[in-house]
Amino acid sequence: MTRRPIGSRNSAMAARITQWLAGTPVLPNHISIASMGVAGVAGFALYLSAQVGPMWQILLLLLAALMCQLRLLCNLFDGMLATEGGKRSSGGAVWNEFPDRVADIFIFVGVGLAIDWAALGWAAASMSILTAYTRELGSHVAGTADYGGPMAKPHRMAVVTLAAMLTVVELNWSDNMTVLQLSLWVVTLGALYTSVQRVRRLLIKIR
Repeated sequence: MTRRPIGSRNSAMAARITQWLAGTPVLPNHISIASMGVAGVAGFALYLSAQVGPMWQILLLLLAALMCQLRLLCNLFDGMLATEGGKRSSGGAVWNEFPDRVADIFIFVGVGLAIDWAALGWAAASMSILTAYTRELGSHVAGTADYGGPMAKPHRMAVVTLAAMLTVVELNWSDNMTVLQLSLWVVTLGALYTSVQRVRRLLIKIR
């Protein structure tokens, strides 16, 4: 099974945390399931941020940004615990993929609801799932997974994290949450482009 190239996987801190997790009853599948939970918190926080007063808006947006990054940490450590920690299981491949798709839906639909444009949130979630599908298609057809961007999962979470933090600043002079809306367009169009590029590279590879 190929793995997403992540620089932080080689850090000493990541290795120490993985070693500690390996000595606990925690399994990679538990971390994968937790990633859905933190994504759900992120999406709900984004949705609520449009329903509350200024102080709560700031706290909820910062919470959403934190949860998006925590989701990435879950994605890092479930794989490291399975491989480097020696806790790989027969169902690991399923739990490695399914929670990620649910997490994308939670987060992007949450953004869509926050800006009162649920359809755009669903579009971003759909295009995100399409990028994962084209990656897995390449793995099935050519034996190698294409993790190329520009809107792979780490990029998508970076966009939402940055948008949530910039929206805290934007709320000082506007209630429109334009930055969040722009982030959904960036993810939707960027993920669509990424999917097309992955398919193009796959077709070239199998000629």
